[in-house]
Amino acid sequence: MAGGAPPGGLSALASPSRGSEGSLLDIESLSPRARAQAVMRRSHSATEAAQSIFASYISRRFMSGCAVLLPIVLTVYVMWWFLEFFDGFFSPLYDFLFGFHVFGLGFMTTMLFVFGVGVFTSTWLGSVSIGMGEYIIKRVPLVKHIYSAAKQVSAAVSPDNEATNSFRECVIIRHPRRDGEFAFAFITGQTTLQTDEGEQTLFCCYVPTNHVYVGDIFLLGEKDIIRNNLSVREGLEIVVSVGMAVPDKIVAHSRPLKR
Repeated sequence: MAGGAPPGGLSALASPSRGSEGSLLDIESLSPRARAQAVMRRSHSATEAAQSIFASYISRRFMSGCAVLLPIVLTVYVMWWFLEFFDGFFSPLYDFLFGFHVFGLGFMTTMLFVFGVGVFTSTWLGSVSIGMGEYIIKRVPLVKHIYSAAKQVSAAVSPDNEATNSFRECVIIRHPRRDGEFAFAFITGQTTLQTDEGEQTLFCCYVPTNHVYVGDIFLLGEKDIIRNNLSVREGLEIVVSVGMAVPDKIVAHSRPLKR
């Protein structure tokens, strides 16, 4: 037994040490120049690994900082630009008439002016004036397209918009008629369909396909409509913003909400 081969367990335990000893013997058997190159390669690979880990850590922390600061910087920049933009409307007028400039005074005057325009357009004279102005603008070749697009955006948030008042409820339907595909729609009316099997209540669901004023109309039953917690104005904002204004969570309801 003493002169025979060692048991399998002992050989298995001894194999790693033999491999390491073999690698050391291989390096020691090399010439001094080759030995130095092997040591440099090992050192270089370790340095590259350390640099990769450090660069990855720096990159992650930098992107985390950007994710935190970017919304704050953009918010401050937009609000400052908004204040300066509207303050610049009437500030030159105060400088010319009174010879002084108070930052923010022009902004307040602009807000009062916008409020006055809203009050004026709610009157009969204001409606006639706006109608005449739109008639002239829509006759200008290039300006009419810009004005129409801007009016569609502003109509989505206007409380006096007839389209907003005609939309009873913002719902979700399956469109196209496939599983897993949905579309935002607005209920504009309802009707009763009489067949040989009886009567069925159908809802007129309007699905915008081009901004707000162009779309398709579907007659759907109650079971094909998913009612939710979105108001009509929120639904219009989602359509106008091409989906960017969609909330993080939409809650479905079994019955229409009272708005």
